[in-house]
Amino acid sequence: MTRRKGSLGYLLLAPAALWLVLFFVIPFYSLVATSLFDPSGSDFRGYEMTYHWQNYVDVVEEYWEPMLRSLWYGALATFFCLILGYVLAYAIAFKAGRWKNLMLVLVIAPFFTSFLVRTLSWKLILADDGWIVDFLQTLHILGADGRLLVTPVAVVLGLTYNFLPFMVLPLYASIDKIDHRLIEAAGDLYANPVVGFFKVTWPLSLPGVISGTLLTFIPAAGDYINAQLLGGPNQRMVGGVIQSLFTDANDYPSAAALSVIMMVGIIAMVLVYVRRAGTEELL
Repeated sequence: MTRRKGSLGYLLLAPAALWLVLFFVIPFYSLVATSLFDPSGSDFRGYEMTYHWQNYVDVVEEYWEPMLRSLWYGALATFFCLILGYVLAYAIAFKAGRWKNLMLVLVIAPFFTSFLVRTLSWKLILADDGWIVDFLQTLHILGADGRLLVTPVAVVLGLTYNFLPFMVLPLYASIDKIDHRLIEAAGDLYANPVVGFFKVTWPLSLPGVISGTLLTFIPAAGDYINAQLLGGPNQRMVGGVIQSLFTDANDYPSAAALSVIMMVGIIAMVLVYVRRAGTEELL
């Protein structure tokens, strides 16, 4: 009977295992294999597997700036999403009352619109002849010829807006589970609201913080639409480099090597981050 139960467990895992093998293991193996092709090959002559590890060194030397820029933009967008998302999630969980469901719908409402359309709307909002630029120029925050488009500010704003729901939803799920009596108990023990927040609310919401930052940082660091539409050559992110290497330059080994480096690097950063955060339930 016990053996039959064990076999049933493996049988239930089989569809998920097959899915992972078909759509993760095999594509990842293909990507790693492509990154080791002879770079002198082409679509016409074909590529030869030569285990050319120099491809990794070459792409790091040539594209280290977009790689660091992507991580920096992703980190900034994640930070701003955390600040804005925590306030919004806290308000929905504790203050919204009967409007809670409506506010949650409004948070996810942007998902019903194309990612591309949402980014293009920011291009209109931040346009040189738009009211935001005019207002900032009136306040002398921007010079007379100042602009927001084709700047890091525009790219980070776009990333923050597009990935904010990925931060709000896990934060809300975590904060909403907090027993409000624990917060009241902190007040009964003469803790002011600030101390009560950092001693009670913040630690109990850490699973949502970790989940939200991961769900935001990983896609933000790999995004290229915002940099392409809201930025310029000086704001180019690694996702745009990989896309152009694959589709324009047809340099498959370099594109694959760059993809593998970013993938492995982000996974390593995530593992270190989760371990340092001490949220074992996320592992």
